[in-house]
Amino acid sequence: MYEGQTFEVILNRMLARVPDSVDKRPGSIIYDALAPAAAELAQLYMELDINLALSFADTATGEYLERRTAEFGVQRKPATKAWRKGLFYASGDVPMDVPVGSRFSLGDLNYTAVSRIAAGQWLLECETVGVIGNQDFGLLLPIDYIEGLARAELADVLVPGEDAETDESLRQRYTSAINEQAFGGNVADYKQEINAINGVGGVKVFPVWNGGGTVKCTIIASDFNPPSPTLVDEVQTLIDPLVNSGQGIGLAPIGHQVTITGAQPVTIDVVATLTLSADTTIGQVQSDVEDAIRAYLLSLRQAWADESALIVRTAQIESRILAVPGVVDITGTQLNGSAGNVVLGDDQIPVMGTVTLNE
Repeated sequence: MYEGQTFEVILNRMLARVPDSVDKRPGSIIYDALAPAAAELAQLYMELDINLALSFADTATGEYLERRTAEFGVQRKPATKAWRKGLFYASGDVPMDVPVGSRFSLGDLNYTAVSRIAAGQWLLECETVGVIGNQDFGLLLPIDYIEGLARAELADVLVPGEDAETDESLRQRYTSAINEQAFGGNVADYKQEINAINGVGGVKVFPVWNGGGTVKCTIIASDFNPPSPTLVDEVQTLIDPLVNSGQGIGLAPIGHQVTITGAQPVTIDVVATLTLSADTTIGQVQSDVEDAIRAYLLSLRQAWADESALIVRTAQIESRILAVPGVVDITGTQLNGSAGNVVLGDDQIPVMGTVTLNE
């Protein structure tokens, strides 16, 4: 609205109000008197532009976006801690339990034993918030001495840790909340409630999937991988703790029998024949090609909740492989043993399999 109010425009408009009988050239008294005021006004208009942009949800950022979305009950998701599975063994690889509250370290991160899953298997909570808690695997070191403990390992991600929600994600949830009014257990209501649960990255809702009053909700984890049974159980408990009870004890309305399931992984194996540039070998490009395919499959999983079904396309994989330095051409691409695309079901997501490259 104020973009055109530059220093030159403002100063010329001010000088136009001065009679032509007065010297208005640069360096004149009236020019030098008006120039500082014009500069301040130009700065003021710039700040007005910024403030105007911060007052609307589609252009606001940070604190100002939070204040706008909060007016409609949409709050920014805070950073959360990862829940991991810890494996503990005494001598001879005998499963061993550890005390609740025991602390262990791996690299720069510490983990606390929260609850027992099974003999020698414990739920560990990362003491640092964010996705960083999802990344490490391997041997754990006890911070305090635990008698009889011979080996400790950090294993599966049970509930992914999340960084604080980005402005774009918050803006999208706000737009959805405004445009898709959630009410009384409609599809928008289920999406809003389940997406707000820590560890959930997306959900598909299947109403009346097994008769009247039944609802199936299929979720994907916030790291866009298949959710762990622990995460599925947690969501089930929050939505409908007595499975298919219809009693409205959880967030589901009375009469709704809700079943929570996880997105099912489909392994994608890739075979291709490459033409490489001079002095380039398959071994040199193998890792980069795998990274390119992995990134493509991740992008599909990120879009899963908004698509009726995903299609892993041969052309897309080939285009990404061709972008790898050292790759000149590609032929004979096969996905899961076939030259065609792989069409997935509505509750399936693609995950990385083997990549076999020939020359």
